[in-house]
Amino acid sequence: MSQKDLEQDYQESLQYLVNLTTFGMNFGLERIQELLRRLGNPEKDLRVIHVGGTNGKGSTTVMIARILREAGYRVGVFTSPHLHDYRERMTINGQMIPKERVIEEIAQVRPHLEAMIAAGFEHPTEFEVSTSMAFQYFKEENVDFALIEVGLGGAIDSTNVVSPLISVITNVAMDHMDYLGPDVVSIARVKAGIIKPNSIVVTASDNPDVVQVLREQAKANGVPLWLVGEDVRWESKWSGELEQEFDLIGLHGTYLKLRTHLIGYHQIRNAATAVTVCELLQSEYDTNISREAIYAGLREVAWPGRLELLSLNPKILLDGAHNVDGAESLVKAIPLYSRKRLILCLGMLADKEREKVINMLVPLADEIIITRPNSPRAGDWKALGTLAEGHGRPVTCIEDPKEAVIFALGRLEENDMLCVTGSIYMLSDARQALLDRLKH
Repeated sequence: MSQKDLEQDYQESLQYLVNLTTFGMNFGLERIQELLRRLGNPEKDLRVIHVGGTNGKGSTTVMIARILREAGYRVGVFTSPHLHDYRERMTINGQMIPKERVIEEIAQVRPHLEAMIAAGFEHPTEFEVSTSMAFQYFKEENVDFALIEVGLGGAIDSTNVVSPLISVITNVAMDHMDYLGPDVVSIARVKAGIIKPNSIVVTASDNPDVVQVLREQAKANGVPLWLVGEDVRWESKWSGELEQEFDLIGLHGTYLKLRTHLIGYHQIRNAATAVTVCELLQSEYDTNISREAIYAGLREVAWPGRLELLSLNPKILLDGAHNVDGAESLVKAIPLYSRKRLILCLGMLADKEREKVINMLVPLADEIIITRPNSPRAGDWKALGTLAEGHGRPVTCIEDPKEAVIFALGRLEENDMLCVTGSIYMLSDARQALLDRLKH
């Protein structure tokens, strides 16, 4: 097949997936269970680590994956959403799924979707189809481990058809309240739905009410629960703008001077969680992971758009702080970066606690640019500007994120810093525009 034909077929396959978004967010496991049954239940042949939580699940997932990869294993990773390319959602040892495989996987799934509709089933959603494709791809490629990140919630998320070796719940905070419940205990109950019999549970939550919910669910399933922060301890040693160092007392060993390029105190917690999972894989599932693999995995891991210093001169920081918990982590991290003035470029979805985030971030900035995330959930995006103006800072509203960040770049003077944050849907456009501009 010529490159041109491949690209055309790939774009058509992607468009087919995009068209499935018309089925929206439709919770429940009946459709994906039926689809997977028709595909031969590929998920049953995978050794899964299932990672949920409000924040940090993506970072924790890629840290575990990188350590396992350094230990010599073949590791499939399924995450969402993507930053720039749909294929980022399905990787094996850091390599995105090839375009021709996306075409093949969709071609395999399509007849089953049509047969399901003919048999009177509801149409599976885009996320359910993507999840099924990931399971199928990882099975065909014979991965040693599949790291599966929960899409939203837990109990009725499409990914919750797996029987994991380990279930990880990074933390539980206020997010997606429309779907998950009005308080952390309700949200924790939904997220605890990924806890299954014949597995192990690891959490880094330090909220006693949340931990109680997780303990009850672990007990009901007859499985052990390990607490990162109690059973595992860490101490931050130092942090620069590009890396940080910490000591860790793990379940089975002590690790001094661990380093990671993922910045922020919250990333030490995520790293501690990742090491705990790897120690349990070693002790409970006979996985061979050396100390060297743990050190190298944390040192080599990268996760774009999460406290990512895109450029030092001009200084540009990107962070997907899309909810209150994420904004808190960003507020704690900003003092690490030397600067004269801070220009803040922000775009958030309407269903987030926007006022709280504004109250946390805007006082740190000297100037604010508000933009609109590329999502139907953006709502009245300019309302964010009105909230920001209440803090007495100059505010400019520019709808297109690409135009907004280029305008923001033009506002930087010597030794100033630009921080672009908010929804991942906005960050995707903004990051691409900045990379293009920095090349010239």
